[in-house]
Amino acid sequence: MMRTPTLWKFLALPLLAVAAVAGAQTPAKPSDAPPQLERIDEMGEAPITVTPQAPKQQITEKREGGAVTEVKVTTGGSTYYMKPSAGGDLANSGTLRGPQWKVLEFDLGKKKQKQNEEEAADVPAPPPAK
Repeated sequence: MMRTPTLWKFLALPLLAVAAVAGAQTPAKPSDAPPQLERIDEMGEAPITVTPQAPKQQITEKREGGAVTEVKVTTGGSTYYMKPSAGGDLANSGTLRGPQWKVLEFDLGKKKQKQNEEEAADVPAPPPAK
């Protein structure tokens, strides 16, 4: 029976501490003076321009003989192609291949054209004929 009084002492100590902290937090009295407001100068109206957004999704179908043979879907920054598995009609085919994603596309001919243009710009113009 000696444990019960010591247990109450240990439980009472945190409860008294919490009550003391709660009592110390008294709210501040609001003052009777109105709050100080700042005056904001009116500015001229800025023109509003509305730009049309690009379509978010674009679907292009390739048809041969009235049958859909390939579908190109462009959504956001990605492009993928859907084709039938057996070469038949995409809409009526029972099985589809998985989509083929367009990952990176390189144009090697463009780099050569750019180099040729730079070389042509570096060559000085011929002197005028007299």
